[in-house]
Amino acid sequence: MGVLSRMSYVIRAKLNTVLNRAEDPNEALDYSYEQLRDQLQDVKQGIADLTTQKKRLEIQKRRLDENVQKHNEQAREAMAQDREDLARQALEKKNSKLDQVEDLESQIADLQGTQDQLVEKKNTLQSRIDEFRTQKETMKARYEAAEASTRVSEAMTGAGDEMEDVSRSIERATEQTEDMEARAEAMDELEESGAFEDALSDEDQLDRELDALSADREVEAELDQLRDESGGGETTETEGADATESEVETTGDGGTSGGTESDEEPADPAVEAELEQLRDDDSQ
Repeated sequence: MGVLSRMSYVIRAKLNTVLNRAEDPNEALDYSYEQLRDQLQDVKQGIADLTTQKKRLEIQKRRLDENVQKHNEQAREAMAQDREDLARQALEKKNSKLDQVEDLESQIADLQGTQDQLVEKKNTLQSRIDEFRTQKETMKARYEAAEASTRVSEAMTGAGDEMEDVSRSIERATEQTEDMEARAEAMDELEESGAFEDALSDEDQLDRELDALSADREVEAELDQLRDESGGGETTETEGADATESEVETTGDGGTSGGTESDEEPADPAVEAELEQLRDDDSQ
C-alpha cells in the first residue's frame, strides 16, 4: 500500500468516525424512509406514464379497427356497384390497417406486461415501505428509550459530558472557597498579631524589642520610686511618734519644763492600733 493510499484510507476512517459520532439514528431512519417513498413515487409515476402510453395505443388501435370496418364496407359497396377496382383499393387499405392493428396489439401487450411488472414491484415496494415504517418507529422508540436511560444513568453516576462539566465547576468552586477561607483565616491571624500595624510603620523587629525593654525599665523605675516614697513616709511617722511619747513621759513626771500643761485629749487606742497595722503593711 502506497503512502497516498494509506493517507486516503486514514482520512476516510477519520471522516467515518466523525460522521458516526455526528449521525443521529432517528434522522438516518427518517431519511431512508423518505428515500423509499421517493422511489415508490417514481414507480407510481412510471406506471402512470406507461398506462398513458398504452391508452394512446389502444385509442389508435380502436381508430384503426374503425377504419378496417369502414374499408370492409367500402369494398362490399364497390363490389355491389361492379367497381372491382375500388373494392381492391378498399381491401388493400383494410389489410394495411390490419397490419398496423397487429403491430399496435403487440406493443399494447408489451406495455401491459411492463405495467403488470411495475404494479407488482410497486406493491412489493409498498409492502417493504410499510414494514420499514413499522421497524423505523420501533427503532426510534428503542433509541429514544436507550438515550433517555443513558442520560439518566449519566446524571446519576456523573459520567456524562455535562455532568463532568458540573463536577469540574464544583471542584473549582470548592478550591476557590477553601482558598478564600484560608486567606480570611490568615488575615485574621495577622490582624490579631498586629502585623498589619507593623506593616504600616517603619520599625523593624529589633526596634520593637528595644522599645519593649525601654518600657519595662520605665515601669521598674516608677515602681522603685513608689517603694522609696513608701519607705520615707514610714520613717517620718516613726520619729514623730517617738517625740510624742517623750513629751508625754515628761509631762507625766510633773515637770513643766518651761511649758504649760497640754490641753490635747488622750489618743484613741483603736485608732492607734489601725495606724500600727498600716505601718507594718508599709514596712513589708
